[in-house]
Amino acid sequence: MSLDSTAIERAADLMVRQQPVVFLTGAGVSVESGIPDFRSPGGLWERFDPAEYASIHAFRSDPHKVWRMLRELERTLDAAAPNPGHVALARLEERGIVSGVITQNIDNLHQEAGSRNVVEFHGNGRHLVCLRCGVRTRPDTVGLARGERREPPECFECGAILKPDVVFFGESIPEHALNDSFRLAASCGVMAVAGTSATVMPCSALPFAARQAGAALVEINLSRTEISSMVDLAVRGPWGEVMPALAAEIEARLPVP
Repeated sequence: MSLDSTAIERAADLMVRQQPVVFLTGAGVSVESGIPDFRSPGGLWERFDPAEYASIHAFRSDPHKVWRMLRELERTLDAAAPNPGHVALARLEERGIVSGVITQNIDNLHQEAGSRNVVEFHGNGRHLVCLRCGVRTRPDTVGLARGERREPPECFECGAILKPDVVFFGESIPEHALNDSFRLAASCGVMAVAGTSATVMPCSALPFAARQAGAALVEINLSRTEISSMVDLAVRGPWGEVMPALAAEIEARLPVP
């Protein structure tokens, strides 16, 4: 689809004028990296009932079963790489326009692209945690202490089956993620909501918190969503095309570094 250059220029003007900018991102920003939206046709929830495979109750009841789904998710994450939108966003943080990213994604792609101040609302699928003793580790280190690898992965401290360090259904959003997210929302001049409709609590409260603190709201999505009625400006188009164009417009308005 052709991009609306006028909307992109207006968004760039707004973000330069009312910086800092905070981005709130969701599954739509990673689709172009090869990670389908879990709820979309062909997504993970079409093949695995989330009540059976993605709740904390399911994991505690039968972690071996849940790990069959998690291995497929792991393969999808391993094959993904940051797309041009992730890279453009990281560049805007480096230039001082973007103060932080709040993401609902667990794919680590913002960090791989170079973003530094990233609040992971739902955790990070690249890390594992032990629900028994609290050990956190990376998948590529599991089993190294014993010289062997186990399937599913076991804690090297207590032997319990490890869980991805992500928020399952039935778990609470980590307190530090909530606090950091609302701090960013309250301190920005513009909140850009990208790749998400931001309708699920408590994430859905973040745009309202930003608006209450005086920030403008910009939406970057392919089509109209539930949040569209409350934003000041909407830019329609694929994340991987909109963000590089938007970053270029913003940088053209900044002093040469």
